[in-house]
Amino acid sequence: MNNSRRVYPPTLSGAVVETYKTIDDVEMNIWIYSPEGHSERDSRPAIVFFFGGGFRSGSPGQFARHCEYLTDRGMVAITADYRVLERHGTLPDACVADAKSAMRYVRSNAARLGIDPNRIAASGGSAGGYLAAALATLDGLDDSGDDLSVSANPNALVLFNPGLVSADIPGKIELSEERHKTLGERWGSTPLESVSPYHNVKAGIVPAIIFHGTGDTTIPYQTAAVFWERMQEEGNRCELVGYGGAGHGFFNYGREGNAAFVDTVNRMDAFLVSLGYLDGGPEAMHHK
Repeated sequence: MNNSRRVYPPTLSGAVVETYKTIDDVEMNIWIYSPEGHSERDSRPAIVFFFGGGFRSGSPGQFARHCEYLTDRGMVAITADYRVLERHGTLPDACVADAKSAMRYVRSNAARLGIDPNRIAASGGSAGGYLAAALATLDGLDDSGDDLSVSANPNALVLFNPGLVSADIPGKIELSEERHKTLGERWGSTPLESVSPYHNVKAGIVPAIIFHGTGDTTIPYQTAAVFWERMQEEGNRCELVGYGGAGHGFFNYGREGNAAFVDTVNRMDAFLVSLGYLDGGPEAMHHK
């Protein structure tokens, strides 16, 4: 990811900024990219992206190029801010609460934003991928100020090397001692199974596609594989696209000539076409 995508707060040309909630005088914003000629009379599909950074840092600018691409394809694309440790002194429970608030804001304002409230996908990378998956799998962890009558559940998931396993899976995955320590520091006394997307998969989870590098040492590929397997067992649609030898963050714009960026975006496009969110095939990619 090039430096312009790490800047915080980002300046994202072509996007309209709105505040989805204010906490202790801190404004949490979303950046909304709309297709040319878009109006509130439309009812377009939308997608909300959450940046990565281990719940410690990161910038909504990470997914600006994804938003620009999908806007050109006719979707409303949104990249969201949320509280992180280095800026706000918060832990992952606040990150999940913010993600739920952002999703509820978009859905409750769908008519004004020209969005179909029943076609809002969630996406993200790494910690942001965890947040997107958490929206679809985890109960609770809501902000006390949220209107809980508005669903925070997305209608589809597009996940880039996401965190999906937060606890041991007997016979399949045993997390390292270091990982256990990190998770304990992050979640305190909260039972880790209760905040692990894998452990909360059930029938009826929304369609998902996962992009993951087989050489990822930050979030091992096997965690995505067992999540995919669990989704299949529960009768949920889930596609897993592995990238041989690729490491963490391989998909980001600006990495290694953008080959993986282009490929993952085209596959994301095809997935969204299959759901009826986009028409036709992937547009020709002109990103340099």
